[in-house]
Amino acid sequence: MKKLFAIVLCLAMVFSFAACGGEKDDDKPVLKMATNAYFQPYEYYEGDKIIGIDAEIAEAIADKLGMKLEIKDMEFDSIITAVQEGSVDFGMAGMTVREDRLEKVDFTTSYANGKQVVIVKENSAITSVDDLFAEGATWKAGVQLGTTGDIYATDDLGEDRVTSYNNANSAVLALIAGDVDCVVIDNEPAKALVNANEGLKILEATYADEDYAICVKKGNTELLDKINAAIDELVEDGTIDTIINKYIK
Repeated sequence: MKKLFAIVLCLAMVFSFAACGGEKDDDKPVLKMATNAYFQPYEYYEGDKIIGIDAEIAEAIADKLGMKLEIKDMEFDSIITAVQEGSVDFGMAGMTVREDRLEKVDFTTSYANGKQVVIVKENSAITSVDDLFAEGATWKAGVQLGTTGDIYATDDLGEDRVTSYNNANSAVLALIAGDVDCVVIDNEPAKALVNANEGLKILEATYADEDYAICVKKGNTELLDKINAAIDELVEDGTIDTIINKYIK
């Protein structure tokens, strides 16, 4: 009986510790991130899970803050609105700091660098970025709605020469179908899209250089300071470089 009691007591202690551990994880406050998961390698789906550079850096930030990350996928153009309304805590989607965005949200320090490039068909008459700005040029560009590629191209070429799509895949499909003559997009997603679709190439010259940062609700300095501190630590210990190098060889 003593041996049986000892076994039951030990099992009870094991289950008690396991239950406590589970409750501890479940009790972590949730950090909600908004993204657009069609921007490989920054965020994209692997099965049902969103992975990528931004997803892993966000996970590392959440760990630093003692929180549990929850990622919400939405149209890129809806991210800032979601942050403003408070349905998410921050937005992270290869987002560039711009004056028009700073009027709506606050941004952290930069955690990565990117550049905008131009995708064309391999036999395209567009052989350089300069061709888009040539006198009398009427080439039409496809872009992802709300991205800097959208903003740059619309500013440079005019609304009548730019068609916006909900995601990068749709813009590239429009290029393949001949609905547009090129696509202006971030370099790394451009590489993935060109690799996945035969007959496309990226022009050599860069369309624009930019820095990526995380946006939070305007005036939420507490969260902003915490994320900035986490980014500084993750840069210092090499975590961010390791994550970026994992996806960009």
